[in-house]
Amino acid sequence: MAYHHLAIAVRDIQKTHDFYERVMGFELVKVEVAPVSTGGWGKHFFYRMDEDDTRFIAFWALHDVPEQESFVYDLNKAGNLPPLTNHFSFNVDSQGELESRRQKWLDEGLDVFEIDHNWCHSIYTTDPDGNAIEFCNTTGTFSRQDREQALAALELAEFKPSPEPAMMKLWKAPKPQ
Repeated sequence: MAYHHLAIAVRDIQKTHDFYERVMGFELVKVEVAPVSTGGWGKHFFYRMDEDDTRFIAFWALHDVPEQESFVYDLNKAGNLPPLTNHFSFNVDSQGELESRRQKWLDEGLDVFEIDHNWCHSIYTTDPDGNAIEFCNTTGTFSRQDREQALAALELAEFKPSPEPAMMKLWKAPKPQ
C-alpha cells in the first residue's frame, strides 16, 4: 500500500508553489479551502507526482490562525532535530534521472548533498521552508539476510555502524554572477 499524500504547512505558498511545480516538476491539480479546527482558515494545495492521480504531496497555506506568527515550518527545527533527519524522499528510476535532477537543483542555485548508500543512491537539498528533500534511486535488492539484520537492529543497544557509503559529496551551487 502506498501513501495517497503527505501534507505539511508552509510559510509562503507562492515560494512553495514555484519550488514544487517548476523546480521539482510536480503539478498543482487541486485546492481545498476549509476552516481550521483552532480558528482561521486554510488552503490545502495538492500537487500530482508523475502524472499519477493517486500520488500527491500537499501543502497548507494557513490564514488567520491563532499564534501563526510563532509557527516553525522546518520540520527538523520544529522537532529540535539534526538537519536531514526528517525528509521527503521521491523516487527516480535511473542514475541518469538522478543526475539530471541534481543538475536542475544546482542550476536553480541550490546546494546538493549526494550519497551512495550501497543499496540506493540519493541527492538532497532543501525547500523554501528548509525542509530536506531527497530524490532516491534504489540500486540494490534485499535478501533474507538484510531482513534478519533489520529485525535484529530493533534490539540493537550499541553503535554498530553500517558499511561506509560508497560515495558522499557536497555539490555547491555556482554563485550568481
